[in-house]
Amino acid sequence: MEYARQHGYPVPAVERVSGDGMELVMQRIDGPSMVGAIERRPWTVRQLGTLLADLHRRLHDIPAPDFVPAGPFGDGDRLLHLDLHPLNVMIGPAGPVVIDWTGAASGDPALDTGIAWLLMAAGEVPAAAWKRPLAAWARASLLSSFLAVAGVRSALTYLADLVEWKCADPNMTAAEASRMRRVLEKAAATGR
Repeated sequence: MEYARQHGYPVPAVERVSGDGMELVMQRIDGPSMVGAIERRPWTVRQLGTLLADLHRRLHDIPAPDFVPAGPFGDGDRLLHLDLHPLNVMIGPAGPVVIDWTGAASGDPALDTGIAWLLMAAGEVPAAAWKRPLAAWARASLLSSFLAVAGVRSALTYLADLVEWKCADPNMTAAEASRMRRVLEKAAATGR
């Protein structure tokens, strides 16, 4: 995170690291996640999708440092987050801040973009029954505006590999894995 911060990327400041490196104290970010911001102000969803794509672009402008591992597949020398989606973006008073850097890697930016697409399209969105139509609209609007800026072709590059990789993740539910496979089938049929 400090490396990204040194390159002008919006991350929380690291205030203290324990002697064994297992715990850290970070700057407190007051504000909702991007998902919370969408829930509070759904009319901003397209703007937030564009903001998310811009956060990807800005991150991928940063060369990867030698100390991060290579991404799971593909080649490239850019800094990747590998989990940069709306739940990992806090909207603080000074603007967006990207959190949860445990999977940072080096690689091709298309890998990061594809993961974001897949997680936003197939991830679990808990909502009360009466909110589900609004949640479906928000998901579609967010994805559309994200992909319009991030680029569908780029995101498609690793989509099949990403579906296989994420479906093997024990943190994914069977319903999410099924939706991921449907995202891949639709993308293969329509290019989107």
